[in-house]
Amino acid sequence: MPKREKKNEEQILPTEEAAEPEPKKAMKDDEKQEKKEADSSILYQDPPDKLTSPSDKKYTLKVTSWNVDGIRAWFKKKGLEWVKEEDPDVLCLQETKCAERHLPADIQGLPEYPHKFWACSNDKEGYSGVAMLSKNKPTDVTYGIGDEEHDKEGRVITAEFPNYFLVTAYVPNAGRGLVRLEYRQRWDGAFRSYLEGLAARKPLILCGDLNVAHQEIDLKNPKGNKKSAGFTPEERAGFTQLLEAGFVDTFRHLYPDTPNAYTFWTYMMNARAKNVGWRLDYFVVSKGLLEGLCDSKIRSSVLGSDHCPITLYVAM
Repeated sequence: MPKREKKNEEQILPTEEAAEPEPKKAMKDDEKQEKKEADSSILYQDPPDKLTSPSDKKYTLKVTSWNVDGIRAWFKKKGLEWVKEEDPDVLCLQETKCAERHLPADIQGLPEYPHKFWACSNDKEGYSGVAMLSKNKPTDVTYGIGDEEHDKEGRVITAEFPNYFLVTAYVPNAGRGLVRLEYRQRWDGAFRSYLEGLAARKPLILCGDLNVAHQEIDLKNPKGNKKSAGFTPEERAGFTQLLEAGFVDTFRHLYPDTPNAYTFWTYMMNARAKNVGWRLDYFVVSKGLLEGLCDSKIRSSVLGSDHCPITLYVAM
């Protein structure tokens, strides 16, 4: 689904399958009820959280990831209040579009998360950007992936903890007219190599807006979007190659056939109310963590951005 055009914003440019408007007519009470039920059937119903793994281990780590589409606007929309209710151990944010010096004071001084890390674009003010806020202190934190071509836009933070790596990423969009598709493919290869290097040292959790709907089930209108940014064969193949390198899409691992589960909706055309969306936000983990995987949640009812938050429960 396309994001509405805004200054300094990357675009996702799928095409919508337009529907002819139905003629207005009076509806009987039973017809109204049928329509209400039909409308509700397109929405994703988030099941109760599973707090234990299949091996009966209770989760020890809770991570939330959210593309906030501008952290200052997100703050004004009460996004931080929901985070305090969710209470993750680590909060990862993407598309913050804000240098650290311009952050709202309530976020900079947030006592629940004493360890805060920010990355933003070196070249463009109000563009891209990621953040990681943690209750526990990492043993090490790095920015970028060690490749000058890809590290100037503030897209990756990696935190090393005693028994795992946590990476948050805002993957570049292929852009309007796919003008950045070749760059996106170079990014995918370099990023995959970076993750493989980390995973060779200890288990890895990747979260963020990966800007790809991997399978047809991961967006509302796959037929009309095969040449759209986020659903091109090249981008989908890049994600497949990441999984083949030893990683797992946690949501599809737990819910392989669940439809209508999306994390992004354009602001246009009442898309969110109609659940015309894309699943662009992921938790991807090393296969070695599957034994402790408890749940991978999509909080689709949470407002504050054109993306919704996602949450991971894992026993480390």
